[in-house]
Amino acid sequence: MRLRSVTTLLATLALAFAVPATAEATPGSGVTGTIFGQKTVGDTDYVLREVVIQPGGYTGWHYHDGKLYAFVKNGTLTHNSTDCGLDGLYRKGAVFTEPSDTVHIGRNLGTTPVVLEVLYVLPHGKPLSQDAPNPGCPF
Repeated sequence: MRLRSVTTLLATLALAFAVPATAEATPGSGVTGTIFGQKTVGDTDYVLREVVIQPGGYTGWHYHDGKLYAFVKNGTLTHNSTDCGLDGLYRKGAVFTEPSDTVHIGRNLGTTPVVLEVLYVLPHGKPLSQDAPNPGCPF
């Protein structure tokens, strides 16, 4: 091996070990979403979306860069926080909010689809949600 090749290899290995590994996201299952409306006012995006979680489905661990306002149109949403505890059980007709930058998961433990009408209030250009790793919960 040439000295230049060895130097390049060592530099590559040093970078590989110096850069922290990306945490594994926890993808959702049985979830669909339909955007009904979207509007930007100043530096804020407003997105109206219907989210459907099938029985046994879940959103995956995630957070939002802005605040959400949700109405449960059908079913019961089980909502858990990073301490693995239940931080909300939202039945048909319930209204709830999710603050920004709070990691959580939504699950449908029932036998009927959960249907949510959600208003996302986000900084302009931010995605609807950001994936997060499972904090160590058994679900």
